[in-house]
Amino acid sequence: MRNIGLFGGTFDPPHNAHMALARAALEALALDELRFIPAGTPWQKASTITPAKHRVAMLRLALGNTPRCLLDAREVSRVGPSYTIDTVRELQHEMTQVNLFLVIGQDQYARLHTWCDWRELLASVTIAVARRPDVGDSVNAEVAQHTRRVVPLPLLPISATDIRHRVAQGLPIEHLVCAPVARYIDQQALYRAAPGN
Repeated sequence: MRNIGLFGGTFDPPHNAHMALARAALEALALDELRFIPAGTPWQKASTITPAKHRVAMLRLALGNTPRCLLDAREVSRVGPSYTIDTVRELQHEMTQVNLFLVIGQDQYARLHTWCDWRELLASVTIAVARRPDVGDSVNAEVAQHTRRVVPLPLLPISATDIRHRVAQGLPIEHLVCAPVARYIDQQALYRAAPGN
């Protein structure tokens, strides 16, 4: 059985905390690979997100040649809202003899009961939760009954929202994202307008 991790998000932009979580998940879960899955149209995000072509390009730069990490862009090609369960169903159809681990933050874990077909999702994957410094332990009682793994993670108070605000204000971000991503953001003039939430 191969252990495959699924790490979804808008990655708008991908930053150093994403990569720290990836390294921690690879080790803690003994993953054979970790798939970064940029969301197409995230149904629970109210704010406008950067076009998929830029988010995919930045994620490709951030991953570089990182061992056991790969980009899975299936959701940006999908029409309509991005539901994690659709991606899990596709992967189960494509692969046999795999254990799927869904790597999520504590904030997402607390909202998991609001996700599309969340009971099927819990039955299909092992949830692996990484803690964020600003989020407590509140979680739906039924979700809490399912086995979960904890990914120990150094608390890095980095957020994509903060990075977008810093770019809009002309502040440096080189300590928050890798150099190729910082260059891409500058070259493509991303985030220079006042960002949303």
